Amino acid sequence: MKLQVINSPFNEEQVKLLNELLPRLTEQQKIWLNGYLSAPFILEEVVQEETTVTVPTKEITVLFGSQTGNSQHLAEKFAASVASEQTNVTVSSMASFKVPNLKKLDHLFIIVSTHGEGEPPDNGISFYEYLYSKRAPKLDHVKYSVLALGDSSYEFFCKTGQDFDERLAELGATRIVPRVDCDVDFDADAQKWFEAVQQVIQTTSSTAPKEELLVEGSASTYSRKNPFHAEVLEKINLNGRGSNKETNHLELSLEGSGLTFEPGDSLAIYPENDEKLVELLLTALQFDGGTAVELDGQSISLQQALHKKLDITALSKSLLAKLSEYTNNDELKTLLENREQLKAYIYGRDLVDVVEDFGPWSWNTQQLIDSLRKIPARLYSISSSLRTYPEEVHVTIGTVAYEAHGRAREGVASGAISSRVNIGDKLAVYVQSNPNFKLPQDDATPIILICAGTGVAPFRSFLQEREERGAEGKSWLFFGDQHFVTDFLYQVEWQNWLKDGVLTNLNLAFSRDTAEKVYVQHRLQQNAAELYDWIQQGAVIYVCGDEKTMGTDVHETLITIIEQQGKQSREEAVTFVKQLQQQKRYQRDVY
Repeated sequence: MKLQVINSPFNEEQVKLLNELLPRLTEQQKIWLNGYLSAPFILEEVVQEETTVTVPTKEITVLFGSQTGNSQHLAEKFAASVASEQTNVTVSSMASFKVPNLKKLDHLFIIVSTHGEGEPPDNGISFYEYLYSKRAPKLDHVKYSVLALGDSSYEFFCKTGQDFDERLAELGATRIVPRVDCDVDFDADAQKWFEAVQQVIQTTSSTAPKEELLVEGSASTYSRKNPFHAEVLEKINLNGRGSNKETNHLELSLEGSGLTFEPGDSLAIYPENDEKLVELLLTALQFDGGTAVELDGQSISLQQALHKKLDITALSKSLLAKLSEYTNNDELKTLLENREQLKAYIYGRDLVDVVEDFGPWSWNTQQLIDSLRKIPARLYSISSSLRTYPEEVHVTIGTVAYEAHGRAREGVASGAISSRVNIGDKLAVYVQSNPNFKLPQDDATPIILICAGTGVAPFRSFLQEREERGAEGKSWLFFGDQHFVTDFLYQVEWQNWLKDGVLTNLNLAFSRDTAEKVYVQHRLQQNAAELYDWIQQGAVIYVCGDEKTMGTDVHETLITIIEQQGKQSREEAVTFVKQLQQQKRYQRDVY
């Protein structure tokens, strides 16, 4: 045996010594030497194997309940922010989650909005009811936290999130991060919750990246934090002469924005307060509008802050509680203690009324500014299809105007659009996607569209889209308003679609044209047999409009139709409707 220098790790002197030694070794000596030289490397490998620590994988479940899509977008962002090699993250709608799996969970995080009068959103109803039923399991092993979304101008601010938080604790689950209640401007508070949860669940071997919270409808750089200023191309009052309503059809340019949307999505518009209202408020406050105040780290005049940035129209218990710190007026403190009286006072009033009714005040300009929230964007269902109108977006906005407490009042956005926004002006906007109100993927699927007033807006986009796609599925529109002659919104378009076969059936309900008031739910009942047949054929039902009246009545009518036509009990019909919701065959955009 002779060692060669070529490709050898030894130098020439070492090779010479080895060649002198190796011929003199016995076979036993060579075997011993081989083992001796190999031992340290084998030992090192053994030690490495024995000291390797396997980090257990955390199972994380994120459930969202969402009416307009905000909770779903936040849930998806949150899942991405906590994902790592040591976490297995599952994101699910509450409607899609299999409730028996609840007792198998390790970490549960709930992101949910509050809808209507403190109710869960449509896709959270079944999970909410299960959690509050006797079937709900003990959850002693579950660690959880809740992020609640809401609007503080409503009485039951974030109630659904609060309910989930309390119920999970009652079932024995361990709250690992306190619940956070978010107002309409939720980004900062949601980010704090994200970071608090990340800190609790992160492992030493992996730190999850923190993601910026953006809730947008596209990959555009424009968002709720950076709105696009869209030019007004057209403005048309859809109501005829003599109507007691005003409904403005607005066409906006999206050219150069990169914003995209799908039928069912909404356009968010950031409004500004009426300058006349701002002047009334400054007079009541006896403040100089030119006084400089700090807002978002910048110096701005008080007048500009009240005109362009801060909400001075929506009253809430939380706002009045903040303001009560700056007055010794006992009437305000008494009002805050009486729920019914407070509710009656808030209705139809604004900040000017509060300043005039409960002085004298001890605040300065900055304290006032710090007490107010930002003007929230107003969401309007998009009433056009991008396929039909590329680089445009259309919305349908009913003007809110009324007389109350000795003064004319108007909606912040709708009033501005009615009287102060003209063609050529620009509005700050962004797209709010709504994954819970979408056309079926299969164009052969029948659709049933039920609405009243401006609730017709998304269905105009639905029909435009289906026409462009050449959809073969049947479509049926139920539309209601006050008068046929003055209030049949988009009348010519519906009639043309009916003639061309894009719209299969059209049923109308004009409540003030007959001695007996007729609403869309009455038209549904009159067509119950055919309607039930469409449902049996797999039709998807869509409802858009006011929840308190039309939305609730339509829901009850659908249950009755299924009960009668399907020869089911009331309980069976209710269950059937819930199943339709879970299957996304019954979708609602109600407000």
